[in-house]
Amino acid sequence: MPAAPAPAPRRILIAGVTGSGKTTLARRLAATLGLRHVEMDALFHGPDWTPRPTFLDDVREFAATDSWVTEWQYSSRGTDPILAPRADLVIWLDYPYRIVRTRLLCRTISRSVRRTELWNGNREKPLWDMLRHGPEENILRWQTTTLHKWRDRMPEIAA
Repeated sequence: MPAAPAPAPRRILIAGVTGSGKTTLARRLAATLGLRHVEMDALFHGPDWTPRPTFLDDVREFAATDSWVTEWQYSSRGTDPILAPRADLVIWLDYPYRIVRTRLLCRTISRSVRRTELWNGNREKPLWDMLRHGPEENILRWQTTTLHKWRDRMPEIAA
């Protein structure tokens, strides 16, 4: 008698460097599987790019529910022990640098030029202003700084 098919995952984490497409895939998977998508950036960033003081409480609240899809982000802010044990499935987007860099450049330039509202009233900085700042305030430098983070972590996570 054939084995019963495994149940579909109900809690999905998507890992990858900035610009790899985590949020895009999370939205699509959530829509396809009928799950709730929780965007981590929207939980983290308050007005004026200020970290929201309730961030980890909000993460705990949605992680305790039965179904969700989210981006595996903010590890240094304490999300790993909340999200990882609850996930049924982890997807790692591991694209070559030229792909993630191109995606991030296109996204950042488009958001900056269009003045697209992101989370809680925040908008991408003007390009000329953004290039003056360090990794915490410059998404392009952040990508470079954290480029190998997941490649270094995944062997241990997989084990």
